[in-house]
Amino acid sequence: MVAEAGRTVQVAVPPLVDPPTSGSLADIPFTNAREAPRDTVLSREAADGTWHDVSAAEFRAEVTAVAKGLVAAGLKPGERLAIMARTSYAWTLLDFAGWAAGLVTVPIYPTSSASQTAWILGDSGAAACAVENVEQSRLVTGRRSELPGLRHLWQLDAGAIAQLGADGADLPDALVTSRRQALTPSSTATLIYTSGTTGRPKGCVLTHGNFFAEVDNAIELLHPVFKSVSTEPASTLLFLPLSHVFGRMVAVGCLRARVRLGHAPSIATEDLLADLAGFQPTFLLAIPYVLEKVYNTGRATAEKMGRAASFDRAASIAQRYGRALAARQTGTGPGPSLGLRMAHALYDPLVYRRIRAALGGRVRYAICGGSPLGERLSAFYAGAGVMVFEGYGLTETTAAATVTPPLAPRLGTVGQPLPGTAVRIAEDGEVLLRGGQVFTGYWNHAGGVPHVDGWFPTGDIGELDEDGYLRITGRKKEILITAGGKNVAPAPLEDRLRAHPLVGQCMVVGDNRPFVTALITLEADGLTHWRRMRRKEGVPSADLVTDPDLLADLQKAVDDANSTVSRAESIRAFRVLPVDFTEESGHLTPSMKLKRSAVAADFADTIEDLYRRR
Repeated sequence: MVAEAGRTVQVAVPPLVDPPTSGSLADIPFTNAREAPRDTVLSREAADGTWHDVSAAEFRAEVTAVAKGLVAAGLKPGERLAIMARTSYAWTLLDFAGWAAGLVTVPIYPTSSASQTAWILGDSGAAACAVENVEQSRLVTGRRSELPGLRHLWQLDAGAIAQLGADGADLPDALVTSRRQALTPSSTATLIYTSGTTGRPKGCVLTHGNFFAEVDNAIELLHPVFKSVSTEPASTLLFLPLSHVFGRMVAVGCLRARVRLGHAPSIATEDLLADLAGFQPTFLLAIPYVLEKVYNTGRATAEKMGRAASFDRAASIAQRYGRALAARQTGTGPGPSLGLRMAHALYDPLVYRRIRAALGGRVRYAICGGSPLGERLSAFYAGAGVMVFEGYGLTETTAAATVTPPLAPRLGTVGQPLPGTAVRIAEDGEVLLRGGQVFTGYWNHAGGVPHVDGWFPTGDIGELDEDGYLRITGRKKEILITAGGKNVAPAPLEDRLRAHPLVGQCMVVGDNRPFVTALITLEADGLTHWRRMRRKEGVPSADLVTDPDLLADLQKAVDDANSTVSRAESIRAFRVLPVDFTEESGHLTPSMKLKRSAVAADFADTIEDLYRRR
């Protein structure tokens, strides 16, 4: 721990696991099959919704078969295999088969446009691409003339996996063994393209060693998650995109720890709830949006039944209970009082059990990242029986650089450095990182890893407390400076607003302006519920953006967000937009981050009107 001028500026945590000196991620299925051939490592969903376990020996056989098919296709060690599909068993199978064949895998978001897809395929020099369906196949085919290096295009729902297995059936397994054994921790495992809020996405070069530094330390640190301490085996249902480093890291970690892993391709509410109920995971990988959705759906259901006040009381008790639990674990409090325990016990079967049931019924832990969840929801879920481990990281750091320690949570923070990682706060507040999971540079970009005196600059603004817990307060490039010279970090306000059931997306505005304002879009499910409860189903959607009752409810959400900041940072006016910010509209990246410049340009007149009217 290093302190300067009375504040903590640097903290480092030693690794829990020594980094491997040989081998690669490609070895994981083979090691599992050798050491525990009958252990369940994955489950795949059948057409009727039932789940079928896959043993370590079975997965090794499938990886070998597909890897031989890739070799039979003429793909050479080091060539790039792109994968463009939703989260699925086939995605993970192709990932490990590609590594076993000595290839470098390149994920592409399944929602990417033709130009985005062509850019990634071209920039990476992909020799082969596997897509999920005919629409994606047509998208790639339409740009094939721009991709002279792309020799193969396979379609997963047209039997590509079986065809690869058949194509390589006559090749000896020894070919795969030799390619696998040629890989080392320093070999490139994948190129993950940052979605980029501006400009072209850049390919982050992540090695097998980067992943080992990440997952091996995470597995040891998060012992209750990856190594179940009960008689119930650990399992998770992965529904976040494998195109994103967060989902990919957990998939690799689950195979490494032999945790039963399932895949869910859809995050539509009804689809996801059905998959969770069928799979019944013990822990989840989530982004705040999902946990907010479950909470808001629970409250909407209670309101529909005329029990909104009861739900709100239960939520308040859960938050107090969660905070008391955290205080006891960190030695700053005695834990829940007798009265609080009694109130908590009363509401457990009425509210908390239903929240857990929506997550599948067995979930006790959630790993949350992407953006801060917020202290209120963290406390609520802890009180409802689901401990949330928040983490922070980037594609360039192979996902998490910090994470909540299991026995020492500090609500409202993103935890301490992952073992083997160091965090430093620069003079201007930027978070700097160092560790074995930091990438080796950008593909096709000279200069190696960007650094500040040997530290990787994240572009995020944060602060460390006296115990080395990190709190993210904003993005360096997104800090707004009002005309009065006040620095405003928009992210905390936006995160708080998005937690409201009526709010879909929002963007805080105020750079070089006299005060802060906001653009707000409506969340479809929340709006449907609001219409029903206010008996306004017949009001045209175009009129709702100026409906006084809706604006009054949104003003309460704005007031709540404003309660967390000073008067100079508070939102003085807002406007409800008749459209949503989406990836398709060009206002969000595939990882759900705002493209602020695009929003500002497309709604420039609306923003100007907000200031003219004040």
